[in-house]
Amino acid sequence: MPETEPWEYSLYIPNDPRAVTICRRTVRLILTMHGLIHHADTAELLATELTANAVLHTKGPAALRLRWRSGVLRIGAWDADPEPPEPPSDLAALVDAEQGRGLALVRACADVWGWQPLTRNGNRGKYVWCELAAA
Repeated sequence: MPETEPWEYSLYIPNDPRAVTICRRTVRLILTMHGLIHHADTAELLATELTANAVLHTKGPAALRLRWRSGVLRIGAWDADPEPPEPPSDLAALVDAEQGRGLALVRACADVWGWQPLTRNGNRGKYVWCELAAA
């Protein structure tokens, strides 16, 4: 049974493509432990796309954040690049593309998504997030 109490996890990751796999597996483990296994497949896909963008398209560290509150799972990735993400294309137009599908998949699979610039302790970056509502 899913938990009703809010919780939040943050995983700080290096700029290393192997971090994407670690994040994906960590998401499944967290959701399993909190009784939210029915969200695991979609959440893994979303976390993979967000962290892959953060790691592959920036030069600095990144972080993955999972938050459960009021029946909504928020998945977000922070990176040190303050530039906004490229707007997602229509997923149907990207069927044969070898890259560029990440945010289109996020837009298609999440209930809502967005991004916001962040400034902390003089450091600039952005936070790209999406949400899944409880089924």
